[in-house]
Amino acid sequence: MQKTHSELDLRDLGKQPLSEAELDALIGERDYRLFLNAKNELYRERNMKQNPPSRSEAIRLIAKHPNLIRRPIVIAGKRIVIGYDEEALASLK
Repeated sequence: MQKTHSELDLRDLGKQPLSEAELDALIGERDYRLFLNAKNELYRERNMKQNPPSRSEAIRLIAKHPNLIRRPIVIAGKRIVIGYDEEALASLK
């Protein structure tokens, strides 16, 4: 069995938040609502589950409030896993 080596680039979003341009590229054609952290206080205060912001407003809010983005975000090539999903993360190996 051949071992594979994976390299991780870690980014502390609290110290280095994603810019609006980076968020726009990261989200791409995906449903931006999947990136919103439902456990975040701002998410709950604004009742984003029932009344989600527009895509552009969500990007602006996430850039301003980095804890509003769901984590972890793991990118492997063109595949992305948002939030802790053990099965999806295992499939990236």
